[in-house]
Amino acid sequence: MTRRGLLLFIALGIAWGIPYLFIKVAVSELEPGMVVLARSGLAAILLLPLAIFRHEVGPVLRRWKPMLAYTLVEIVLPWYFLSSAEQTLPSSTAGLLLAAVPLAGVAIAFLMGRPERLSGTNWIGIALGMLGVAALVGLDVAGSDLFAVAQMAVVVVGYALGPAILARWMPDLPGIGIVAVSLAGAAIAYLPFVLLAEGLPTAWPSPPVIVSVIVLAVVCSALAFLLMVSLIAEIGPVKATTITYVNPAVAIIAGVVVLGERVTVWTIVGFVLVLAGSYLVTKKHPTQGDREATQERIETTAPSRE
Repeated sequence: MTRRGLLLFIALGIAWGIPYLFIKVAVSELEPGMVVLARSGLAAILLLPLAIFRHEVGPVLRRWKPMLAYTLVEIVLPWYFLSSAEQTLPSSTAGLLLAAVPLAGVAIAFLMGRPERLSGTNWIGIALGMLGVAALVGLDVAGSDLFAVAQMAVVVVGYALGPAILARWMPDLPGIGIVAVSLAGAAIAYLPFVLLAEGLPTAWPSPPVIVSVIVLAVVCSALAFLLMVSLIAEIGPVKATTITYVNPAVAIIAGVVVLGERVTVWTIVGFVLVLAGSYLVTKKHPTQGDREATQERIETTAPSRE
């Protein structure tokens, strides 16, 4: 990895590892719907001008049906349920449970009719991941928080389904345009919801809450996506997916250091099992065609010994 790639990787790992901390702070005074409205609205204001300048809005809007589905499962529902769950769950636990997204991705691929051939290693990864989630839910989360865990399950499924929709129906659309339009759509959807449900705050939020919402919108949403695009361009999409294994560690550290959240032995056990499972379930084994292509490249690029 280049030095630039390493810096981008570190920056994105932080940007996607700290949202749980700032959501926890924001929902201490604001309703979940208000947090989503403020976050998505401000992020859309930042990204839409860039998308319009790059002429990326029109092509995205013409594919409005899959865009609507993507916005619903990637932002509208997950962001609300994540904010709602963090009213009771520790931010570190929420971040760690989301490490199970690759596990849900396997089930999503099967239900969408494109199941991948799983190796023995992949099945071991599924088993480890499920054990890790079971350790967290059954041994590290109090019974009163099980409803919050169910909300996190919705978030996990949504985050796994969103990329599947992109890959199947919108692989050719520009990334910044997709994110800008989806953020704007989410803000528009939540505006009447917040107004009708009286989700507007009755008093001006405290400075920590205001800062948290700004960080969520600017750093964890708008900037994070630009970092992701740059990271993929620098090191490729395969290596970029390893960011999934960094975010939970950042979430745990941030929760402990800033909020004083406790870390039990089952937190560590769940952390190790979920991340190991996510790694193994996404580990690809080269096919015969891949091996033949690799061997052909080696033979054609190797210097002659004659």
